[in-house]
Amino acid sequence: MIAEYWNRLIMPSIFTTVEIVFFTVLIGFVLGFVLAILLTLYGPTGLRYKRRLYAVLSFVINTIRSFPILILIVTIAPVTRMIVGTTIGTKAVILPLAIAATAFIARLLESNFIKVDPQLIEAARSLGATDMQIIRGVIIKESVPSIISVITLATINNIAATTIAGAVGGGGLGAIALTYGYQSFNDTILYMGVLILLIMVNIVQYFGEWLYKKLL
Repeated sequence: MIAEYWNRLIMPSIFTTVEIVFFTVLIGFVLGFVLAILLTLYGPTGLRYKRRLYAVLSFVINTIRSFPILILIVTIAPVTRMIVGTTIGTKAVILPLAIAATAFIARLLESNFIKVDPQLIEAARSLGATDMQIIRGVIIKESVPSIISVITLATINNIAATTIAGAVGGGGLGAIALTYGYQSFNDTILYMGVLILLIMVNIVQYFGEWLYKKLL
C-alpha cells in the first residue's frame, strides 16, 4: 500500500515541490538581488541617497510582504492568468511565490548589505573606486556568507509556501497531503507528506549552514 502511494502520488509531488521551490527561489533571488542593490545604493545610508526613489521601492516591497501568501495568490490571479494562461498548476503558482520571494529576499539582502563596515567603503572610495566597484568589490564580497544564509532561509520559507499554494491547486506535497491525506482521511499519505517536507527543510538547513561556515 505504501509503495503504491509512493510511486503514484508521493514521488511525483516531490519533484513538483522541488521544481516550484527551485524556480521560485531562483527568480526571487535574481530580482531581489537587483532590488537590494538599488535599495542599498539609494537608501539613507547608501552611496547616492535618493529619498523618493527609495521610498517608492520600499513601499512596493513592504506592500508585497504585507500580503499572506494565500491572499497574494488569489489577488494577482488575473495577472497570473494573463502571463501564464492559467491560475492552476505548477507554472501558475511560481509567479506569485516568486513575487513574494523577491520582496522577502530584497529586504533581507538590504539589511545585510547596509551592515558592511563603512570604513571599508570609505577606504575604497578614497582609492577612487566607483559606486559599482564598491558594490561588487566591497559590499557584495563582504556579504557572501550572509547571502548564503538568505538563500537558505528563502528556500525553507518557500518549501512552506508550496504547502499553502497546494490549497489552491498549486500541486506538490502540500496538495497531496491536503487532498489525498487530510480531506480523504488518509493518515498514511498525510504524515508521509509531512515527514518528507520535514526532511527537505532539514537537508536545506544543513547544507546552508555548512556552506555558510565554509565561506566565513
